[in-house]
Amino acid sequence: MAAYPWRDVMITGATGGLGRALAEACAAPGVTLHLSGRDEARLDAVVAACVARGAAVSPRVLDVTDQAAMADWVAGAGRLDLVIANAGVSGGTGGQTEPADQVARIFATNVGGVLNTALPALAVMAGQAPDAAGVRGRIAVIASIAAFVAAPGAPAYCASKSAVQRWAEALDASERARGIRLHAVCPGYIRTAMTARNPFPMPLLMTPEVAAARTLAGIAAGRVRVVYPRRLYAVARLVGALPPAWRNAMMGVVPAKPREG
Repeated sequence: MAAYPWRDVMITGATGGLGRALAEACAAPGVTLHLSGRDEARLDAVVAACVARGAAVSPRVLDVTDQAAMADWVAGAGRLDLVIANAGVSGGTGGQTEPADQVARIFATNVGGVLNTALPALAVMAGQAPDAAGVRGRIAVIASIAAFVAAPGAPAYCASKSAVQRWAEALDASERARGIRLHAVCPGYIRTAMTARNPFPMPLLMTPEVAAARTLAGIAAGRVRVVYPRRLYAVARLVGALPPAWRNAMMGVVPAKPREG
């Protein structure tokens, strides 16, 4: 088990998939974990697993879209060395028109939920004493390799992940002056309940444990953009650079001709 330098860690969406793997990877004697999720039973299971690894755990059942509840939770946690805004949702459409309620839900969670986590964390960290390296705290937002491709089958998901990836990378440049670091984590396909619904091949599919290890290693190394697998990232950048019509045709989406009459 890798030893990470952070003693006080907060993770949203910790009840499964990457969130649970991150929590268990950070769990160790002397570490305090602040974990949140919407499912109390699943959160209890994660707490038990982390306590068994020697960590002290402070769980909270809440939804990241609740701005007031998130602000209260973050402000009351005490010192925070690392905050991981992991909670997110998806909803593929297969190239069909995306329902309005699905678009709103994805943006509310993947963008609004990240801001509801990161903004109060920034305020907390600004008042903390810096560590030996001059860092007051780190905030990692979980974006996706999908941030680099405007895939017609998942427009809201791609756009929401692109928004938080660019926000974190841009903000890191100015927050460094205050001793706060931001990291945009952009993983490829991870074997979770979310991706299990995908009806298409997922190249270089990885386990949540592998993804968690790569995420935490990238943050520890101080990388602003933590992206993996590198081969899939290269493909995404290439496809993302294509003209939209070419990209859509490559992905099997051809604009329908307007009906007459």
